[in-house]
Amino acid sequence: MHSLARRLLPVLTFLLVLTLILVGVIRQPGALLAAQHGGPSASSAGAVPGAAFLAAAGLSQRVGTIPGAPAGSADPWQPGTTWAATTAIAARPLPSSASSPVPPLRRLLQADLLIVAPESLPAGLVARIRRLSGVVAAVAVDAGRIQVNGAFVNVLGVDPPAFRPFAARPTARSAELWSNVAAGGMAISYTMGRQDKISLTKPATVVGARTMMLPVAGFGTVGIGGVDAVVSDAVARSLGLPAGNAIVISAPQAGLAALMTKIKALLPARASVAALVTQMIAGSGAVATAAAGGVGVTASQGPGLTSAGLIAFLTAAESRIGMPYVWGGDGPTEFDCSGLVQWSMAQAGIVMPRVAADQARTGPLVPLSELQPGDLLFYHTDPTAPNYISHVAIYLGHDLMLQAPEPGMDVQVVTADFGAGFAGAVRVYPRVAAAVAHDPAG
Repeated sequence: MHSLARRLLPVLTFLLVLTLILVGVIRQPGALLAAQHGGPSASSAGAVPGAAFLAAAGLSQRVGTIPGAPAGSADPWQPGTTWAATTAIAARPLPSSASSPVPPLRRLLQADLLIVAPESLPAGLVARIRRLSGVVAAVAVDAGRIQVNGAFVNVLGVDPPAFRPFAARPTARSAELWSNVAAGGMAISYTMGRQDKISLTKPATVVGARTMMLPVAGFGTVGIGGVDAVVSDAVARSLGLPAGNAIVISAPQAGLAALMTKIKALLPARASVAALVTQMIAGSGAVATAAAGGVGVTASQGPGLTSAGLIAFLTAAESRIGMPYVWGGDGPTEFDCSGLVQWSMAQAGIVMPRVAADQARTGPLVPLSELQPGDLLFYHTDPTAPNYISHVAIYLGHDLMLQAPEPGMDVQVVTADFGAGFAGAVRVYPRVAAAVAHDPAG
């Protein structure tokens, strides 16, 4: 009987959702997203919006746990006396880190834009970008895709002192983690470390142009979409990453859509630029925030999914209920949160990027009063990068959402969560999603 109920649950749930779509009886949440997504704006206040603005927008300043996950399930490390765990950063001093100290952190920089190319960028490009109006700082990094303990991840090769200020605040403040990176270790994102059960005390097997055993420098997310590992530039070159094929830019006072247009004019043909933050309208200006929503997305790039595409997407997602969560899982029988979205969209013929932070850029931010089944809900759940979008769920209507939650749990339907950590809802525009998925910066 239990087995029969388990098989029938996806069917019954989908029929409920389909009925709601067809008859239009969708009960919406009471909160209203008062601030609309901002496209190009002549004026831009670079400060992160205050509590009143975020509250009016229906967003949260706080990091939340995975919606529907048991309390306390996201704390696997239980640090002892052999390493430090402050502000959620876990790091154990490497034997060689004493000879590789990093200078004190003098300032923090908001990482606003990312340029990526398949090969090294031209000499002098960083200097030209630094001279653009509104750019506060820019740093060259190496970017590529490698295997870590058998899982493919995006990695950055950096000069630790130069890149450290661009990282998320808790991660940037961990001198121990960055000294370990300078000493040849690999910093692993909080999510990968927690969900893929990586140990601070056991080296990771890293495969690029060659196979290396790298000590784990610590667990801390830098806050750049899809980046789950950071190494020194010397280690990156040993792994075969292109030298200086990416640039991270801080431009907190700039209108990002306009700045991106200027930057594109300077880039070689195969390079691209993507926004790492969202700008939202607040009064007469725009503010940069960690909300979901693509910068500069307009109605002309729509519409969203067709009725047939929406039904195919939701049918595929509903059919995965009860299948296990596995970090890095992208189907057809095991999933992580963004893998479930990508696989389900693919069944409807929609091309999506792989990670939640990039999926959050595939369409405009949607007011909660206008939510429709098939919209994506995004969350901040990473204490080492509180502004980083690290979880995604699928809105089903009637205050329900479908998600792949975390290891030890299965794909499930739970009550839609708009509390702590909610970063906003996005309506996927297939044309925008395909562009983000094919963009090296995405």
